[in-house]
Amino acid sequence: MRTAVLDETFRAAGGRIRAALAARYRDLDLAEEAFAESCLKAVKVWGEEGQNLPRDPAAWLYRVAERAALDILRRRRTRADNRPDEPDPEPTVEDRLTSDDAVIPDERLKLIFVCCHPAVAADSRAALTLKMVCGLSTEEVARAFLVSETTLAQRLVRAKRKIAEAGVSFEVPGPEHWAERLAAVLSTLEVAYAKAHEDAAGSSRHAGFASEMLEVTALLTEMLPQEAEVLALAATIRFAEARRPARLDAEGVMVPLAEQDPALWSRPLIEEARRYCGRALGISGPGPRILQMMIHALWCGRKSLADPPPWKAVLAAYDILVELRDDAIIRINRAVALAEVKDAEEALAELDGLDADALSEFLPFHAARADLLARQGRVAEALQAYDRALVLSPGEAERRFLERRREVLAAS
Repeated sequence: MRTAVLDETFRAAGGRIRAALAARYRDLDLAEEAFAESCLKAVKVWGEEGQNLPRDPAAWLYRVAERAALDILRRRRTRADNRPDEPDPEPTVEDRLTSDDAVIPDERLKLIFVCCHPAVAADSRAALTLKMVCGLSTEEVARAFLVSETTLAQRLVRAKRKIAEAGVSFEVPGPEHWAERLAAVLSTLEVAYAKAHEDAAGSSRHAGFASEMLEVTALLTEMLPQEAEVLALAATIRFAEARRPARLDAEGVMVPLAEQDPALWSRPLIEEARRYCGRALGISGPGPRILQMMIHALWCGRKSLADPPPWKAVLAAYDILVELRDDAIIRINRAVALAEVKDAEEALAELDGLDADALSEFLPFHAARADLLARQGRVAEALQAYDRALVLSPGEAERRFLERRREVLAAS
């Protein structure tokens, strides 16, 4: 019970606690270290069965982290130079971070806007936010952005240093500052949702991001009703979540998108997605997120398994998308569609043209490559690719899917 409560509190309130600590002490590293110490103390104090569970676990963690921060400052022998500012007249910065509903109504969304400060380099804002607010590990963030952990860690250090040097106040930004932070905010929401979506069974510690991102994107569309990319992301997440009921078979194994039974999909979510889709298309022409939304819409146009998968239209959309945002993830998805429309050889050539070193820790790359190699009868290479994918800690449903594919191939 203790572990379950701590995990839930960490996920729901961790970002808020770290940000409040950072606001008070103006030090992101101190905030992370103090919060980690409070979690360790919770493991010891709360008890295996939760017999010492506090009435408000999040408040307990914050207060313990606050004391830990002061202890850390003492140990550094720099408390005199880093003494927190005297409390401001009401409302304090901490109050604004933890209880202000006047400008940005969702706590997590507020903190994402705070951390996506323009003082931070553009390629580091989303990464810093995912680490500080969403609680992703350095390894998870590095994999999401297809960089090494070392590179990512260096970016985070520079980002934190820049925030310290710029004297960022950690205050909730007003509407006039939203536009300059929007790209990083959307990237953060995309990766946060992807962490939930990559686990078909919804059993990972990031599973809660799925429902949270539905709520957060709905709020974001109310804040920025004329931003096509905001509407497109809201639509994309709803199209994807609508398919969740069909993503597992009776044995708990992941079901590929083309094999899912559309009769099991959530029609209310699909209709909601289509409304956002229509609004986005009424504002903007094809852009990266608009095209990604349309690819999801194509899939969700199927009514039953009797309807053929829309591979040709999907490939055509990826052909346009790759001209607008040519990155490895889009190339991998395009290769999957290319194999269905043309042949596995051409699709494999597409994958082999990518930077294998940069993708060495990216599971979908190895899974897609294993399938394409198997289609060409290159069994030994395919088995190696499956092994590489399995080493990268897939979710339970995904692991069983890959193992099943590997077993069938090995027995052939």
